[in-house]
Amino acid sequence: MLHGKTIVLGVTGSIAAYKAVPVASHLTQAGAKVDVIMTKAATGFISPLTFRAITGRPVAIEMFELASEFSLEHISLAEAANLIVIAPATANVIAKLAAGIADDLLCCTVLASKAPVVIAPAMDANMYENSITQDNLSKLEARNFIIVGPRSGRLASGKEGPGRFAETHEIIDHICQLLGANGDLANRYIVVTAGGTQEPIDPVRYITNRSSGKMGYALAEAARDRGAKVLLVTAPTCLTRPVAVDIIDVTTAQEMYQAIKEVAPQANALIMAAAVADYRPSSIAKDKIKKEADRLTLELERTQDILASIEGDFIRVGFAAESANLLENAKHKLHQKGLDLIVANDITDTDSGFGADNNRVTIIDREGNIDSLPLLPKREVADRILDKVVALLGGRKMLSTYTESFVKRSYPAYLKEYYIQIPKKKKHLFPEPPSQIPLEYGTEIYQAWVKSDSRGGSYIGRFSEWFKKHCSELEEAGEVIITVDKQKNRCRLEIPKK
Repeated sequence: MLHGKTIVLGVTGSIAAYKAVPVASHLTQAGAKVDVIMTKAATGFISPLTFRAITGRPVAIEMFELASEFSLEHISLAEAANLIVIAPATANVIAKLAAGIADDLLCCTVLASKAPVVIAPAMDANMYENSITQDNLSKLEARNFIIVGPRSGRLASGKEGPGRFAETHEIIDHICQLLGANGDLANRYIVVTAGGTQEPIDPVRYITNRSSGKMGYALAEAARDRGAKVLLVTAPTCLTRPVAVDIIDVTTAQEMYQAIKEVAPQANALIMAAAVADYRPSSIAKDKIKKEADRLTLELERTQDILASIEGDFIRVGFAAESANLLENAKHKLHQKGLDLIVANDITDTDSGFGADNNRVTIIDREGNIDSLPLLPKREVADRILDKVVALLGGRKMLSTYTESFVKRSYPAYLKEYYIQIPKKKKHLFPEPPSQIPLEYGTEIYQAWVKSDSRGGSYIGRFSEWFKKHCSELEEAGEVIITVDKQKNRCRLEIPKK
């Protein structure tokens, strides 16, 4: 995804400037050509030589440098860039970009480029929460700049609060998603499952398996980076949640079945990488089972076979984790469940499979073609699987819409959860809401709530202003009841039943 791409990395005068080094290193190792632009203030925190050593490329600072491979640097860098990322971005640079000021090489390059721009703010909490900074960020978002972070935590000042530089993987994930937006899965809707389900025995214990979820998460990220709209249905894992992927959290096999039943019929492909329990306790003890008898017998019952039960015109990809008769068992499962592809792996291999970062798999299609892959990182395995999904999709119709109501979205990054409902009978009363907000029609309540780690207070303020602006006449007429609770970061607009 990053190989052969030209990325301009802007580094500004923040104490977090040193954290741009891992970003530059990751991009370079992935095959990207990284051109670093540093502001003068940034050179006070970290030497340009560091970035030159990491990227193997000259570092630009001044607008016109005599000894340079570039002619007019801001023009040549702007035209060459596939993407610009400013990490870290100070309040000063954010303000200048919002106002269109171009008084240094970095700002000139951004203004002269048509490439997408990713900004990772890093500053003191008071500066970040200042309404001026928030307004500037809102202006940039409205102009399609992608804002990544910041996180909350301990800051250089010793205080706690928002303003910490985003994690490297968050920035890289956003870059990969943007660069792959027009990939071979663009406008496709892919549902991926991951992790091992947990079937409760009592309030303390449960039956599960050794699945780490790594293969499913790798598939979700790979599909996202090829342009797909991805929904990840995940059982509990210890993995970092992927960026720009819609996520449904489930625990049991039944919960996973219900989630997939809701969304899969609208998908282009369902990839079942999750290790779903085949059996569950037939009854769950209300209280913790005490250690009294020498033996304990559990009665188990079959769980729903998800792949065999879900109906719809979509590509079906299953997994077969086997300890014996790998190909025979995988082929049987392929035909029994009516799959298009099955991915088989031998769980007795000590260097691959459950919990490992690598996998050795065999991919079988319904025509009996067999593709045995060598030991590869799970991300590479994911791309090899998706290559076959792309070929199977061929000229199938692309789906442009799907059910938003079941999805907890991960974008914008600073919002943990948000939701809106509009009743069909009242839809004509309301203008379109902000573009970030998903809609669901068909209930009697119109409401929105936001749970955030940093910017929620400001966001809910702007959202409540939108409510008041567009719905004040309806409120006066008694058509709606508006409640704003900034302390809990919640807006609610209720339509009284008549």
